Amino acid sequence: MAPGCPGGPWAVGEETAILHGGFLLAARLLQPRPLRELRKADWPRAGVPITDALREIGERCPSALGLWKKEAVAIVWAKILLPAPPAASLEWGWKDDGFFSVGAMIPDVNHTALFELVKALEVPRLFVQLLLALPPAVCREQLEDLVEYISSETSPSDIRFFLDVWWEVMKHREGQEDATVSAFSALIHQHGAEPSLEDGLQPPKRFKGDPGNPPGLPMVLLEGLKQIRGSIAQPRPRCYALANLAELLCLSSGLGPGDGDRDSPLPITEHLAKLSAMVSLWSSDTDSQYHSCGLGEKVREAERSMSLLPLIKPSREELFGGLELLCTLLQAWGEELQDTLRGSEDLCFESYRLLDTLATLGKNLDFLLETGDLGDDQTQVVLELTQLTKDFLRDTSAVLKDLDTSLVSSVAMEIIAQRLDRHGDTCSVFASEKTWAFSKAWVECLVKNKDLFQNPELVLKLLETLVNLATSHHDKEAQELQMQVIKAIVECYTELSLSDKNKVISGVLASWGGPGLSQNVQVVREGFQEDLNVTLNQITKSVSDEGLTRAVASMARLTLLSPEATVKQVCHLAVVNLGAHQFLAQILCSFPSLSFLESHEDPGRPHSLVVRCLQEAVWEKLSTTREEEQFLQFLSFLMQPGSATPLVSPAEVTKAFVLPYLKSDSPQIELSLQILSKVLGIPSCSEDHWIKSCHPFPLVLSLCKLLDGYTKYWHQPREQLFPSLETKDLILSILCQLCELVGPETVPSSELWVQSLAWLHRKVASLDWTVGLRLKKLYGDYFKNEVPATLFEICRLPEDEWTSQSWPAYGPGSGLLAWMECCCVSPELRDTMLALLTINVDNPEEVNLFSKGFLVALVQVLPWCSRGEWKRLAPVVEQLLQRQVLHVPYTLEYVQHMPLLNLRPFACHLQLSVLFLRGFQLLCSSSCSTWLPPEAWLHVVQLYCASLTDLLASIKATAGATSEPCAQEVSFTCIQVFCHLLHVAAMLPAGDCGEPLLVVALEVLSQYEVSSRADTSPCAALHRANEGHFLESITDNVGHEELRSTLLQKLSKLGAHSKH
Repeated sequence: MAPGCPGGPWAVGEETAILHGGFLLAARLLQPRPLRELRKADWPRAGVPITDALREIGERCPSALGLWKKEAVAIVWAKILLPAPPAASLEWGWKDDGFFSVGAMIPDVNHTALFELVKALEVPRLFVQLLLALPPAVCREQLEDLVEYISSETSPSDIRFFLDVWWEVMKHREGQEDATVSAFSALIHQHGAEPSLEDGLQPPKRFKGDPGNPPGLPMVLLEGLKQIRGSIAQPRPRCYALANLAELLCLSSGLGPGDGDRDSPLPITEHLAKLSAMVSLWSSDTDSQYHSCGLGEKVREAERSMSLLPLIKPSREELFGGLELLCTLLQAWGEELQDTLRGSEDLCFESYRLLDTLATLGKNLDFLLETGDLGDDQTQVVLELTQLTKDFLRDTSAVLKDLDTSLVSSVAMEIIAQRLDRHGDTCSVFASEKTWAFSKAWVECLVKNKDLFQNPELVLKLLETLVNLATSHHDKEAQELQMQVIKAIVECYTELSLSDKNKVISGVLASWGGPGLSQNVQVVREGFQEDLNVTLNQITKSVSDEGLTRAVASMARLTLLSPEATVKQVCHLAVVNLGAHQFLAQILCSFPSLSFLESHEDPGRPHSLVVRCLQEAVWEKLSTTREEEQFLQFLSFLMQPGSATPLVSPAEVTKAFVLPYLKSDSPQIELSLQILSKVLGIPSCSEDHWIKSCHPFPLVLSLCKLLDGYTKYWHQPREQLFPSLETKDLILSILCQLCELVGPETVPSSELWVQSLAWLHRKVASLDWTVGLRLKKLYGDYFKNEVPATLFEICRLPEDEWTSQSWPAYGPGSGLLAWMECCCVSPELRDTMLALLTINVDNPEEVNLFSKGFLVALVQVLPWCSRGEWKRLAPVVEQLLQRQVLHVPYTLEYVQHMPLLNLRPFACHLQLSVLFLRGFQLLCSSSCSTWLPPEAWLHVVQLYCASLTDLLASIKATAGATSEPCAQEVSFTCIQVFCHLLHVAAMLPAGDCGEPLLVVALEVLSQYEVSSRADTSPCAALHRANEGHFLESITDNVGHEELRSTLLQKLSKLGAHSKH
């Protein structure tokens, strides 16, 4: 039976022999009567050998004394309950029955031995554990036996024992049975639980009630109290008895809002205060059984006393029987107890518990009166008891106010260390109670139990406590403790899930803003910048899907300590580290908590933390095109991170990086426009489009003013900043997007919509007239297209859609110029202009005038066109040539011999090339020599070269679509285009226009080479030789040295190839 031996609690060993000897001595002392006839009066003499035996066992094995007490009680009780084995079983019983051997060593005993042994060992909890492990009927019978026993010759120890058992029954919890209790339960159930009557006693008296429904445990306890109440004379046991009774009644089904289950726990601070009060009472009360226990054991017991999860609940009948009994006892004892409590300086646990439980019962009685279906007699009992309770508490509850709660922090730390009930709630108080914080015990508790604080709410409370203390404690010792605490907090935080980490970061930002902890905690600031640099440098070197998880974890730690500094550094690295921007954006977007909106009084300052960090760390520090591109891509990912939550919104970005910079002289204008184009492509997440919050009409007007500025583009002062002509197409695209997005739904009312349109129309009226045409989709039917009056001279414009205006710059003969400017506005308007154009092709003079006017208008429009506008205009020329409305005579200045070829498929190509030549002849003439500044020529040449590239592609496509061989025709066309190009190059003023011309000239020669080789006619070699000499002679006359030498090299290679 030694602890840990294979046989379990019924094993026979040296200790069993000692216990056997104790019982034999007891039996000898009781002779001539057997032990089964032991009486209460015999125990002081006959019980000594038994208790001595247990003391000897304890001295041999002190650590197992508690277990031995339990096993001794279990053996004695089993001996009583189990029938004596038949004599025939002596030969085989020890093999089949685990209890047989040890049971045979103990002489037959009765309940007196059991009850007195439990009293002597002071183990009521152990007794109740075994009691409640019995089958229900046996359990009741054994409790009845106890009541019967203590009701006879009642002594103070009997009273104490009975009340202790009652209290332990209410505190008992299922599921905590150890091996001894489990073995005892199994043994009794196995043997059918038939109690032995061979103890010399008569069957116990049964209480009145329904014979078919044996009374429950509450009724047995109530009957027991009735039996012994006359023997309870001292204030302490009276308080104990009343407290037990009141507690039992509070557990009744239907009594109180919690339905008896106490499923609405006390607030944790009140709970801790009560536990602290109990521990203090036990510590100061030398008569308490827990006085000499350590703090941990006291806290555990206090927890048991507070957290009742009862197995027994009084029925309604038992409830009202108990209420009547409590009423009777309060009437009998109340006045005397009140005097005692008022006059007592030292409150004991029993009296404290009585006052506390009566207060709870009083509330429950009020509830019972309001909701219970009570008879008259029941109502009378409840009313009387309610009044008695109020009277008793009114004169005595004041003593509860002076309870010592100084041990609350120590109690809380014990609860945490032992993982007792409500330790989670206790951790919350521990983390936030600033009066406890930063004592050595507090720090030690946190460090040892940090696994319990791996919760976002607890981490935030710890951080708040840390900041609070750090701002008021700056000495060296305090900082050392802060270092330990911040390390423990970070370790708790590190173990959280990413979503929980985001909750913590949100809390940090809400409490301390962007600077976070670093602003208030010096130990966080020290070394943080170095840590930040090293960590982020490592992150940028591990750009991969595998490295993302590690990078996010590292970022989470840095962001916790100083969100603003971390985000700024990430933004900086995203711009300067080539290719790292998307990886860093992915990391940032793992923290949706960073979409924090700051509150401040400055209306011009962005409210988004990330946007502000981008502004302060990056925006005006971008030094190269690559950095601008990475910034734009980084920003785009933050707005559209795929499956993640966007970190910044299009509206925030627009307000921060676009609206303040839409001025022609802003250094950031071009990047701002790129950003605006990007954000307009992001769909809105709600019914109200985000553009509504970004002042859409002033935004449209700003873009219109920028477009208006392009009408003076080549005449702007050189030192004045203005976006490039390449940016004009971006502005036009943005304006088109805005006109699509901005509708009546973007303003609060239809009336305001009309007012806004009228305001915009009024403002745009002062700008170039073409700007208003670009707003047609926005204007709708509210306003007509306003154009120069001269446009009506060459177009059939419907007056319900068009209206004329007189502008000084558009005098007589300017109709074609206005018409061509309309063609540049949009493909739709271009097609309209072509459809409405009126020319009498039967009138030669009108066709000639139109063709000359067209060339002049083309030259006037060309320098101001963006690439997109020029691309829209080129099809106009092609269509007019195809319709033979535009007359472009083809001269033979670069033709040595009349080509006997079918050039009809390439007629438009040749005419277009000549038209460009004639345009440059006009543009380079003395009448226009001062019209364009030097920097404008490069732009004009680039547009020309772009058109030639498109022309070459069209020649190739036409050749491919022709059914007949046309290699000679293509070669002829390429030679003509090449000659026209060199002619243009010769006319251009000195400048940097050679490179684009050279590139296109080489493209032309490459196209010529392909077609020349495709010529399979008998004279193909002769043609190639003649054409080669002709091209070289033309190229020799080019004045531009680099252009001439490079082309001659190309031609010499062509000649060499042709000979082979």
